[in-house]
Amino acid sequence: MFFILSKILAFLFTPLIWIIALLLFSVFSKNAKRKKRTLVSAVLMLILLSNSFLFDECMRIWEVPAARDSELQPQYDAGIILSGVLSYDHSFDRLQFNRRNDRLMQAIELYKTGRIKKLFFTGGSGSLVYKENKESQMVKRFLTSIGIPEQDIIIEDESNNTHENAQFSKIILMHNFNHGKFLLITSAFHMRRAVACFYKQEIIATPYSVDRYSGPRKYQFDHMFIPNSETLFNWDSLVHEVIGYLVYKAVGYC
Repeated sequence: MFFILSKILAFLFTPLIWIIALLLFSVFSKNAKRKKRTLVSAVLMLILLSNSFLFDECMRIWEVPAARDSELQPQYDAGIILSGVLSYDHSFDRLQFNRRNDRLMQAIELYKTGRIKKLFFTGGSGSLVYKENKESQMVKRFLTSIGIPEQDIIIEDESNNTHENAQFSKIILMHNFNHGKFLLITSAFHMRRAVACFYKQEIIATPYSVDRYSGPRKYQFDHMFIPNSETLFNWDSLVHEVIGYLVYKAVGYC
């Protein structure tokens, strides 16, 4: 039930949905003053939410900064990689990687350079429809196909959200490692909630933020003043994550 409710909340709090709702209210409102106010509000929201500089500054406040190599220990027993990096194309029997695949790519680099000994991927389906498509299993298939030994890949394939990632991972991690040292690898905007959930499960892992939206400040004209449609949709990640963190806090997941 919580999984379904989270999907509904994610939809309702999508900024684009707010703009569409305001525009529809403006179109169908019979009150001239209210019609004008809602139309102006929709336009202002569209302008603000498509501003890349504003988005970067808000994301900069929320994201957990990336760790420098000098801040890390020489080696960790495992890198804990959170799901959300790919989807499955049934028609071609092919994996399709998305932006968050930076989580997996950087983990592979950490493994290849000897920073982490094992790759531990946590995540089940994450879908309301295709429950049989376990993301961890698909990632394992990919990793073995590029030559990573199967004994260096550990998966958890039943979790549907960050709380369950931590809860189910604890059992496997405690079984495979005795007081192990871990790197927690996920997107910078998601790291705050991830660390809190794993800490709640008494898993102490060093944060390794990847897939950062905010980087060095860019004082370029187009970045600061020209509306960007991609930025409008990027707000979904931030709004969803802030609400998710607050809800997790309220129910005691982190």
